[in-house]
Amino acid sequence: MLATGVVGVAEDPWIRWDWISRHLDVIGAALIQHIELTVIAVGLGVLIAVPLGLLAWRRRLFRGPVFSLTGILYTIPSLALFSFLIPFTGLTVLTAEIGLVSYTLLILIRNIVIGLDSVPAEVREAARGMGYRRLNQLAQVDFPLAVPAIIAGIRIAAVTTIGLVTVTALIGEGGLGSLILDGLIRDFKTPLVVGTVLSVGLAVVADVSLASLQRVITPWSRGRAVI
Repeated sequence: MLATGVVGVAEDPWIRWDWISRHLDVIGAALIQHIELTVIAVGLGVLIAVPLGLLAWRRRLFRGPVFSLTGILYTIPSLALFSFLIPFTGLTVLTAEIGLVSYTLLILIRNIVIGLDSVPAEVREAARGMGYRRLNQLAQVDFPLAVPAIIAGIRIAAVTTIGLVTVTALIGEGGLGSLILDGLIRDFKTPLVVGTVLSVGLAVVADVSLASLQRVITPWSRGRAVI
């Protein structure tokens, strides 16, 4: 639990370094929980999005329903979604993860489909001419060429999820959001600033790391920006 205390209303600086030094364990635990919630949500999102993305790409009949369903999930306000889930799953990590995973699906599936659609037809024809079967072509030709778009989707999903994790503080699972909520409740700027700055920093680190990973595993795409 976050430490409480009486803070002078008249003099409340933006940063109280003495509070930070006394609560490094709390800040570290909140940061670790934030990372764990984000990694689990994006990881599960990718596992669900890959088969759905392949289905939407391979069978255009399913593209509309898949995009519509994930689009509806994406547009539901986070507080409304968590409130709907609480009677079934309670104030638990499961509730937080169901909501967080739901918000990643549209982004990930759309980028998977875009990436696979962007593979040049002549490349596929050449692969078939070389004797590639459908699964081999998908694994060795289509997916590698679609990787830049797929990783771009993962980057967006990761940054979005890092921001949404803070909202789960309202159900007791907020990571750095618990610091922000504590600062708001107590009208105490320091935990609010610390939680906000670390959340932004975490999003920047995640985005830069994934962008670097993309450059390493897809050297042929350097010089081509993927957004």
